[in-house]
Order: sequence, then C-alpha cells, then structure tokens
Amino acid sequence: MPSSDNYESVVGKANAEIASFGGREKTLIDRFHHALHTTPALVPLIVLVSAIIVFGLALGSRFFSPFALTLILQQVQIVGIVAAAQSLVILTKGIDLSVGAIAVISSVVMGQFAFRYGLPPGLAVICGLVVGTAIGAVNGWLVAQMKLPPFIVTLGMWQIVLAANFLYSKNETIRSQEIAEQAPLLQIMGAKFEVGGAVFTLGVVFLVLLVAVLAFVLKHTAWGRHVYAVGDDPEAAELAGVNVKQTLISVYALAGLICAFAGWALIGRIGSVSPTSGQLLNIESITAVVIGGISLFGGRGSILGTFFGALIVGVFTLGLRLAGADAQWTFLLIGVLIIAAVAVDQWIRKVAA
Repeated sequence: MPSSDNYESVVGKANAEIASFGGREKTLIDRFHHALHTTPALVPLIVLVSAIIVFGLALGSRFFSPFALTLILQQVQIVGIVAAAQSLVILTKGIDLSVGAIAVISSVVMGQFAFRYGLPPGLAVICGLVVGTAIGAVNGWLVAQMKLPPFIVTLGMWQIVLAANFLYSKNETIRSQEIAEQAPLLQIMGAKFEVGGAVFTLGVVFLVLLVAVLAFVLKHTAWGRHVYAVGDDPEAAELAGVNVKQTLISVYALAGLICAFAGWALIGRIGSVSPTSGQLLNIESITAVVIGGISLFGGRGSILGTFFGALIVGVFTLGLRLAGADAQWTFLLIGVLIIAAVAVDQWIRKVAA
C-alpha cells in the first residue's frame, strides 16, 4: 500500500497535468473562432470595412465623398428597416416571406385612407401601422398556436396580402405631387437634411434609431433573452419558464409593425403610393440578415450584424456602379457572400459544439 506522501505526490502530478491541459495556450485560430462566436457582427463588419477600403482605393474621391457614402444609407434604408423585422423572426428559427407585402399594403392603406376616405394624414398613418401589426400578429398566431411551419404560413400570407393589396388599391398609384399638396406627412420620412456635405433623410435616422433600440432590447431585456432562447431550443426555453407562444406572437407582431414603418418610409423614398413597389423586399431582407451573420438555425446573431449586412449590399451596389461594371456582377458577388456567410455560420457552430 503506497504511503501518504507517495499518494499526495501522485495526486499533485495528476492535478498539475490536468491544469496544464485545460490551460493550454490558445492558437490564433482558436482566438479568432472565439471572437466570431461571441461577436456575430464581427464577420460582416470585417467584410464591410474591407469593401469600403477596396472601393475607396479603386475609385478615390468618387466613392469616399460624404455624399456618396450617405447615398448608400439612403439606398438601403427601406431594406434595412425590413431586414430588422426579418432578423427578429429568424432569431426564433422562423422566416417571414410576407415582410415586403406587409410594408407595401401598409403604405397603400396610409395613402388610400388619406385620399379615398379623407382621413387626416396622421390618422391614416396610424391605420397603416395597425394593419401591418395585425397581419404580423396573425402570422405569429398561426405559427405559435396552430403549430404551422413559418415558411408555409408566411408564403401563404405573402400571396394573400399581395392579392389584397392590388384588389384594394385597384392597382392605382397616388402620385407624388398629390401627396405633397394634400398629405405631406406621408412623405416625411423622405425629408432631407445636410450635415457637413453629407445628406441624410429622416428614414435613415429612423433606421439607425431602430437598430440601436432593438440591439439594446435584445441584449438587455428579458424579452430579448426569451427571443434567443426560443430560437436556440424552444422546448428547453419552455421548461425554463419562457412563454414560447406569447414570445413568438409578439415577435411576428413587432415585425409587422416595423414593416409598416418601412411602408411609411417607402412613400418618402419614392414619393408616391404604389401597389407595385417593394416587390423584392422579402428576398433583399433575407439577404441582409444572412450576410449580417444571423443564423438561419435561430438563436445566434445580432441586429447590428443585419445593419452591416444591408450596408455591404449598398457598398457593393454603389461601388460597382461607379466603376462602370455590369449590374449582374453585383448579384454574383452578393450570391457568393450569402453562401460564404452560411458556411462561416456552420463552421462556427461545428467548432463550438
């Protein structure tokens, strides 16, 4: 039988070996992966900064001017707002194909209520916001209460809202001049102001404030933690006391409200109320979300990453246009970025597991 001194010596050596193994020096790849895992917005930020540097060096002052850089913000403001709504849904492991249709029908309701029914513009805007929220809530109820797949629910709602949009508006466009004369409040999101040569719109300001508020809410409130928990593992979240159904309904309803604000901003952007506008917003919003590093498998990502994703699309679009490249190159590069973003997300999840 070993003496107590020998026993303590053996145990001490074992503990030292375990400590040495657990405290092994992390490689550069390990540190990089840890940074990506803890900061999902880091990848799109690196891509965004790299793209700005490359286009800036290639195009010089044409790209680096305050006007050109703020033009990117103006161009992505609608997609950015809709993508913020899409982010909330995808964080819960869902998807919303009806976001673009909700934005457009909300804008149509605002215009028709102001011009067809003669409501005050402020009340017409509120009606549009209510309609968008209601459609989102119906999506959430069907997903949470009826247990229907989000893809099928929102695909069907996209078709329903799209048809209702054309039937209700009778495919009529309310012209910019009419709105400016009788209901300028509908165009207020397009109002411009200049700061040191940079031109901003109220729609851009709304986008930035929306991203800041959602980032804070998702990170520092119980509701935000519930959103991530539902997306990561709804069964475990329910066992932990999270009201999964209520959380899902609230997420889809809030997404509908945000899309309605996007519809209001859309009127300011194009000047008119058109039932044919925003046809690709659903695809463009998903593109911004995926490039922004939010996982399609739910539970991981940040709203700031989505904002960077929308800016990446804007930078590539403007940069290639100023370079005189064919527009198809933009689609090609964006497609590559989408696949690369999903591949990176899979790599992060695999290594983290």
